[in-house]
Amino acid sequence: MIGEINLFIILAAALIGAGSPGPSNLAIAGTSMNGGRRFGVALALGITTGSWIWSIAAAFGLGAVMLANAWAFEVLRYFGACYLLFLAYKSARSAMTAEVSKSNYSVASTLPASYAKGLALHLTNPKAIFFFGSLFSIGVPVGSSAMDLAIVICAVGIQSSLIFVGYALLFSSPAMVAGYTKLRRWFEGVFAVAFALAGLKVLTARMS
Repeated sequence: MIGEINLFIILAAALIGAGSPGPSNLAIAGTSMNGGRRFGVALALGITTGSWIWSIAAAFGLGAVMLANAWAFEVLRYFGACYLLFLAYKSARSAMTAEVSKSNYSVASTLPASYAKGLALHLTNPKAIFFFGSLFSIGVPVGSSAMDLAIVICAVGIQSSLIFVGYALLFSSPAMVAGYTKLRRWFEGVFAVAFALAGLKVLTARMS
């Protein structure tokens, strides 16, 4: 307990949000299995950076400002939906290709590009704004000190980093890679459907 802030509840909510299946974790899993550990970790670090950015923005009230400007939020929403649908297309194309060729993978060609892909994926996810906005509005009382906010931001950020990088390490393990190699087209098909559903959900959602 930091003042009136219940750090345990905040971290529990953040654990569920970061650890539950979603576009970010699916991207980490797919990249780690078909691109290797380095690319998976690079993408996970990009997603982690996006998580830190939204967390800091929410702590300073920027999330509420953005939500108040509907046009900016709508632009972000449509851009995020289109990006998810693009990832769905890339995975579907890989699933329909019998030959295993790196050009068919939805993995970026370089480590910086993989990092940028993860960052873009998280920054264009409208749900992240709601998640962090709710986390700070409910779990952090008005008038909390800058030190309290910094502790919450760091605690949530470190926990999210461990989760996302942990996913990359888990899915780049030899057993996972071997399973992916045997069932590549099935994996890519699942990723394609999941990304498409996530994109359509964001595209058709009515957020208020």
